Amino acid sequence: MEFEAAKMVGAGLAAIGAGMAAIGVGNVFGSFLESALRNPGAADGQQGRLFIGFAAAELLGLLSFVVAMILIFVA
Repeated sequence: MEFEAAKMVGAGLAAIGAGMAAIGVGNVFGSFLESALRNPGAADGQQGRLFIGFAAAELLGLLSFVVAMILIFVA
């Protein structure tokens, strides 16, 4: 396999993480809404954890995007 082809395959595999981050964010918000509808009184106390989960999922997606861009343009 050529080096350029291997770079593109690796970048494509790394970019899968960006799609998985979208699924993770959906899970975080879905779980929050589910728990808020079950117990509306506790929803305010869980909002901090909601944003921490959102930030963690987005961070992993951004890191996979950066790795893909490094593989395409730098390596």
